[in-house]
Amino acid sequence: MHSALLQRISTRPEGPLDITWLAAETSELPLGRIRLCWEPASRRGWDVTAHLGLATAEVRLASWPAAPDDWPCLVRPTLYEVTGLCAALSFATNALDLSNRLAGV
Repeated sequence: MHSALLQRISTRPEGPLDITWLAAETSELPLGRIRLCWEPASRRGWDVTAHLGLATAEVRLASWPAAPDDWPCLVRPTLYEVTGLCAALSFATNALDLSNRLAGV
């Protein structure tokens, strides 16, 4: 099985996924980060899964069984949307924290 941490997604619809290979013993995902895992499917193609790091757990974000060889193009829209959502939530959380500090809460 191959496992990688998603670093960046190109803004181009057919753009690349930048990844960093993960060691086999790596277990915890940082908040908002996505781990991709893929292995050969039983008949042909690849079984691909994506996991998302949350504050207290790691959850399966999506899976694509028997994806074709060009599977990065298939999974890219989902990963792009989720990374955008995580960035927006992080920004909103930081803004709320700052607002609470300024209000003396």
